[in-house]
Amino acid sequence: MTGTTRNPVLRVAPAAPVEAAAHFRASLAFHADVSDVAAALAAGCDPGFVVLDSRSTESWDQGHIPGAVHLPTALIPEQAPQLLDKTVPVVTYCWGPGCNGATRAALALAELGYQVKEMLGGFEYWVREGFEFETWQGRERRAPDPLTAPVAGDCGC
Repeated sequence: MTGTTRNPVLRVAPAAPVEAAAHFRASLAFHADVSDVAAALAAGCDPGFVVLDSRSTESWDQGHIPGAVHLPTALIPEQAPQLLDKTVPVVTYCWGPGCNGATRAALALAELGYQVKEMLGGFEYWVREGFEFETWQGRERRAPDPLTAPVAGDCGC
């Protein structure tokens, strides 16, 4: 089979294992997933990081992660020094996987000297996985979406 007749997945060959390992190791340095953030926050002790919601006030009021710091991306350069400690890593989130607001917030923080990770899935997956969230009316929790959260409670990853 020649390179021009291969299926779309293998049209571009996979990276060498050493390159793939470096890439995936780096990815874990830049990203955290919703379940890991929730588990760290639920452990009952200092998680060693702060969660930052980079959305607008209207979005924050619609729902946010309990205990998160609200700091819209545009205000990061001006307000981050008063709200965040540079010795404490920050985990940013925005709406969801279709939004790159958490990436922009993470970039702004990194450029100011903060250690930062982006929470994959954002607020959308926080809610879809059934974790508690806050609105201006109080705390809520929705049933987990079986397409995003394991029915058994642990995906094994």
